[in-house]
Amino acid sequence: MNPITPKQTDALAVQGQIYILRGKQVMLDFDLAKLYGVKTMRLNEAVKRNIKRFPDDFMFQLTKQEAENLISQFAISSWGGTRKLPYAFTEQGVAMLSGLLNSETAIEVNIAIMRAFVLMRQYALSHKDLTEKLQELERKYDQKFHTVHQALDYLLQKDRQDAAQPKRKQIGFRP
Repeated sequence: MNPITPKQTDALAVQGQIYILRGKQVMLDFDLAKLYGVKTMRLNEAVKRNIKRFPDDFMFQLTKQEAENLISQFAISSWGGTRKLPYAFTEQGVAMLSGLLNSETAIEVNIAIMRAFVLMRQYALSHKDLTEKLQELERKYDQKFHTVHQALDYLLQKDRQDAAQPKRKQIGFRP
């Protein structure tokens, strides 16, 4: 398996491979293996040989439901035919991998990955104010939209009731 060249592993390219699972930013084992230029099986073997370095907050295995959600999210049929559920590595888990994989490629890839995590954290912090303002506006206007929605429902129900009543014969003068 050929590793991805350093030019391809800039932080922005890596950001697309960082997912939010269980409220944490993670990278999946098969994406990491591709970046490092190794087989997923070999990456996982190295991790299992050093499992004490990977507590639950550094690495966890996806549940079947989480894997299915990711598969459906990306509209692909499978993770390349794998029979095992993928492992997810947090930022600390990826940093710990750098101690296991000590090639030139692994070092360059780890630097790009760490930069990607930092960029995402900076982005989230810089847009926190905007996010809070949007949430405040949603709360403020949700009640107003709720009132409008109730009024529309009332009018629609009234129209349905009027349509359900039989037509009465008109009384009085007809031209």
